[in-house]
Amino acid sequence: MHTLLKSNTKEVTIGADRPFVIIGEKLNPTGIKKLGQALVEQNFDYVKHLALRQVAWGAEVLDINVGHPQIDEAAIMPKVVEAVLSVVDVPLCIDSNEPKILEAGLKVAPGKPLVNSVNGEERQLATVLPIVKDRGAAVIGLTIGEEGIPATPEGRLAAAGIIIERAAKMGIPIEDIIIDPLVMTVGHNSNAALVTLKTIELIKKEYGVNISLGASNVSFGLPDRHSVNSAFLALAIQTGVTTSITDPIKLGNSIKAIDLLLGKDANSMRYLKYFRATEKLRAEEAAVKV
Repeated sequence: MHTLLKSNTKEVTIGADRPFVIIGEKLNPTGIKKLGQALVEQNFDYVKHLALRQVAWGAEVLDINVGHPQIDEAAIMPKVVEAVLSVVDVPLCIDSNEPKILEAGLKVAPGKPLVNSVNGEERQLATVLPIVKDRGAAVIGLTIGEEGIPATPEGRLAAAGIIIERAAKMGIPIEDIIIDPLVMTVGHNSNAALVTLKTIELIKKEYGVNISLGASNVSFGLPDRHSVNSAFLALAIQTGVTTSITDPIKLGNSIKAIDLLLGKDANSMRYLKYFRATEKLRAEEAAVKV
């Protein structure tokens, strides 16, 4: 099954038989104080810098989230989208759980964007899915039900089913639904990653949809988070994850290596091309810092 995203000039296809798709996570002020301040000041130079850097490091789609307590998010979202589009032309992922903010971003996002996100709660289904349908967008569905995040793979499968079935009734094609099975930190629950991996297996078997994951959640609170994230991502991709909202600078090399090992890189060409390009980027960035 393929999920197709489009910008003005580029198409990105997400699918189990395709190389893994990186959705750049850095256009989100959560944990990035400099970006938050730039949004407050409506100084979009830093937004443009983050967009360019992520695409240079391998992001094929950019997630845009403007969640900040000091700004009117619905007013700022289209300005951020326009700033991003002034320097890169990749498909966009409009990221909010508030309908008016999603609508504001989707109005100026070209082509066929992605919406992040909806979940299995009735309020979200009733307000977000109509926006997705009207815009002709694709959507990420989080496996959350009315009682929160289910503790078991079967519970998360049921939450995914609710989203998929409700979307189908509204005329949203199943290929435009990407399910996020959620991962919690193993520092709190040593079985958290296993629950997520089993959920991925169940969803792939039952529905065959594309699957996304916020892989870095798994390592929260632990030392050497990069090693944990990389190891988990390898397991998740082999199990069926096809895209992730993540950091291309930190995980791009690992993702290209995983694609290579899973036979999705003929003659190692993508891996070698990425290695050479990022070696050059590292040298250029190091020179600027000096």
